[in-house]
Amino acid sequence: MSSLVSGPLPKEVLLHSCCAPCSAAILEWLLQNGVRPTIFFYNPNIYPVKEYLIRKNELDRYAQSLGIRVIDGDYRHDLWRLAVIGLEKEPERGRRCLACFKHRLLVTAECAKREGIELYTTTLAGSRWKRAEQIREAAAHAKSLIPESTYWDVNWKKGRLQERRGVLLKENGFYNQQYCGCEFSMGHLTEEQRIEILRR
Repeated sequence: MSSLVSGPLPKEVLLHSCCAPCSAAILEWLLQNGVRPTIFFYNPNIYPVKEYLIRKNELDRYAQSLGIRVIDGDYRHDLWRLAVIGLEKEPERGRRCLACFKHRLLVTAECAKREGIELYTTTLAGSRWKRAEQIREAAAHAKSLIPESTYWDVNWKKGRLQERRGVLLKENGFYNQQYCGCEFSMGHLTEEQRIEILRR
């Protein structure tokens, strides 16, 4: 899996993480290749708050088992709603997702600067449901505002990490969510699934 990245590897990186299932294979790769990760959990898009806490607690549990530090970002769903205002009816992978990525990666870049970590990356780049060009555009936006931080552009879908993700999901018994996170991404769920999520 070391062929995933060409050139020298950094000593440390801030990993913006959306959840444990999407983080496990990436964290494993980083540790196996001598890169020290610090996790930043900043996902104010997740709705409702109980769903947010389930995902956060699952990641905290896994990170603790690996001895990895987790920085907990604030859950400010109201600020996230402002970031995507007017885009509520956009389809998945559309303009709303880009605005969401811009918001989350800007806050991640701010965290990297504050922590003195030169590079940051995101588990979003490992999802087959996310558009890589949108993530890169969001990172470029963050760079324009926080020039001291640099996005480590790695395609975390490669290097058989997608396959490894599935293995680690089963091995660790992770909670595996049924939708991306925000209330606008729940459209494909059945009425029963939506009711179950909202009743938690």
